[in-house]
Amino acid sequence: MSSTPDEPVSGAPAPGEPPYPTEPPAPAEPPYPAEPAWASAPPPPPPPADQPPVSPPPPAGGAYGAPQMPYQQSAYPAAAGAPLSPNDEKTWSLAAHLLCLVGGFVAPLIIWLVFKGRGPFLEHHAKEALNFQITVMIAWVVTIITAFILIGFVLMLVVLPWMIVMPIIAAVKASSGEWYRYPLTIRFVN
Repeated sequence: MSSTPDEPVSGAPAPGEPPYPTEPPAPAEPPYPAEPAWASAPPPPPPPADQPPVSPPPPAGGAYGAPQMPYQQSAYPAAAGAPLSPNDEKTWSLAAHLLCLVGGFVAPLIIWLVFKGRGPFLEHHAKEALNFQITVMIAWVVTIITAFILIGFVLMLVVLPWMIVMPIIAAVKASSGEWYRYPLTIRFVN
């Protein structure tokens, strides 16, 4: 198929036309729906004069347009959750004492706050471990301050084994189900 000079090639502009269109074609008008039925309905009649006006119902959506749901309990447990089993109480009590060796006072504090009100045995042991760790921190501050007058070095030889051995003894007592109180401990948390 050969093209003759008289026939324009398809897609090529005709002679005398610019190589591209100068104006884009106008967009087609979108079709509009017919007027809805509620737009042409008459307004409701006013209430009789002897009855008070009725307030309109609340909107269908809740805050920010979210649909309102009937009241249901939260998926998260309440502050005081279900009581722990005796084995769980023993396990967490053991953890409160042994984690002191790694985490200091933070571990029993977290255990006490998380499991508060879920078992008296666990709560007692977590408070005891927390009180003991606070007392150990105070003992270390006194040891460091008195190290300048050489008494602190003697106190270090007492405080270091005390802070390691006592939590282990308390953990053994907790694992056997005994209520244990640390000796020489200031009770800050009751």
